[in-house]
Amino acid sequence: MWGPVGCEEVTMDEKKQLSIVIPVYNSADIFPELYQRIAKATHGRSYDLEIIAVLDGCKDRSFEVISGLQQTDMRIRVIEFSRNFGHQAALSAGLQAASGDMVAIMDDDLEDPPEILVSMIEKLREGYDVVYGVRRKRQRSLAHRFLYRQFYRLLAMLVDTKMPYDAGDFCVMRRKVVDALNSMPERNIYLRGLRAWSGFRQVGFDYDRGARFSSGSGYSLKKYFSLAFDAIFSFSYKPLKFVSRIGLLIALASFFFAVRLIVHKLSGKITEVPGWVSLFVSVLFLSGIQLIAIGVIGEYISRIYDEVKQRPKYIIQRTVGFGSGHDTPGPRS
Repeated sequence: MWGPVGCEEVTMDEKKQLSIVIPVYNSADIFPELYQRIAKATHGRSYDLEIIAVLDGCKDRSFEVISGLQQTDMRIRVIEFSRNFGHQAALSAGLQAASGDMVAIMDDDLEDPPEILVSMIEKLREGYDVVYGVRRKRQRSLAHRFLYRQFYRLLAMLVDTKMPYDAGDFCVMRRKVVDALNSMPERNIYLRGLRAWSGFRQVGFDYDRGARFSSGSGYSLKKYFSLAFDAIFSFSYKPLKFVSRIGLLIALASFFFAVRLIVHKLSGKITEVPGWVSLFVSVLFLSGIQLIAIGVIGEYISRIYDEVKQRPKYIIQRTVGFGSGHDTPGPRS
């Protein structure tokens, strides 16, 4: 068993603990490689290290594999959820558990290379509070890249908070930023949005995103859209304003059309009201607009309902590596 790297090279006052939060989903075959690359990248550096793996309802042997690694490296901590609560909930749990003066977030699929963490930390030491990764290239399909690109541009149009393009959850933050994020009680989390909203001195760090270590992905298209909706409806009221404006425009258009029909009828230009086709199309169009409006309002109401219920964001089934007083299951809000 080996302890924190670089202990013999620095004094206690020089050490700064680094916590790396990793949400894990079915990564039994991936995590050992990720761990080795993190250990190699941080070896000999002047900070202690803890690796917090948050298992989000894994259906493979991820718990056994990561717990086995923890037996040989006490810097690893393991949190296992009672079921799948989602990627953002896993990040929230990891941030709550992290004790480092600096806290990094990265996914478990090795698309975000651990080797650049050291460079991001050096950037942080230039006086910044957050250094977030900005993807220059993605090793994904054309459709994925197109959807990602359009989503970030749409989000920038809708929200008042300035959110950087192509910046994901991959980042390094100072303790005060993590404390600020942990103080936010909302349930429908879009962490990178909360990070931008919190303020502080933030800067992007450009990098090329690698290919997935495994071909499979725990994030389905449905989950991507759910995350996109959380981003939009958690940070913008503009969809409600757009619906109101569309309704106003349709009402004005209908009013002027009705006036035109009345004038033409009185002047004898028409002898009968336009037929069923135009009426049928108008009813369908207005019905569609109404359903869209109800759907937009429903998105906001459903999120209000989630907040009012005050259910915990996740429930922890068991933990490993936090000490005998903490390695017990229990709910967390």
